[in-house]
Amino acid sequence: MIKESYYSFFASWSGGKDSCLSLYYALEEGGYAKKLLTMLVDDGERSRSHGLSIDLLQKQAEALSIPLITANTSWDNYEENFKKLLGKLKNEGIDTGVFGDIDLEEHREWVERVCTEKNLKAKLPLWKMERREVMENFIKLGFEAEIIVIKEDKLPESFLGKKLTFSLMDELEKRDVDVCGENGEFHTVVLDGPIFSKKVKIKRSNIVKRKGYCFQNIEAK
Repeated sequence: MIKESYYSFFASWSGGKDSCLSLYYALEEGGYAKKLLTMLVDDGERSRSHGLSIDLLQKQAEALSIPLITANTSWDNYEENFKKLLGKLKNEGIDTGVFGDIDLEEHREWVERVCTEKNLKAKLPLWKMERREVMENFIKLGFEAEIIVIKEDKLPESFLGKKLTFSLMDELEKRDVDVCGENGEFHTVVLDGPIFSKKVKIKRSNIVKRKGYCFQNIEAK
């Protein structure tokens, strides 16, 4: 049965599990996804949040059948450039932004403020959901994702490339690591799932260490 869309939205897209699950819930609710929004580093080669290559982000967008919109930015002018994109999206008839925040109040306050300034609504489908429930739902729905960034003082390098599973959740909890990585312990990339038309295939290359983090460089095949 086709659900009637009652709001058009852009999804703030990191390429990871939380943004993906939020997108899924917004679509299930009947929203119409018109754009994925990703902020890139200054040279435009990778995403600012997860370090994903622009090519991989495009492959995700293609598999989701949702156009990707990006902007290059430093942290210093991040908000300014983010709001410029919001203005463009508002002019395209989009009325809502969907975000993957779970329970960090300062994040919610920021997205609600910048959206309000551009006459957009902010929607947070995962808000106040138990963190383990977020991960459990993601896995139960059939999404496939793996860890691509770890914080060195929280997890060993061997966790890079591990798929999100129930056993991985248990392993994370034994190490006193939040199962959603909400404290910056790790980041993920989503490669497949119920809203993907095809699996995003990747190839792994080198591991880069920077500012206390290990990044597994991956590119789309």
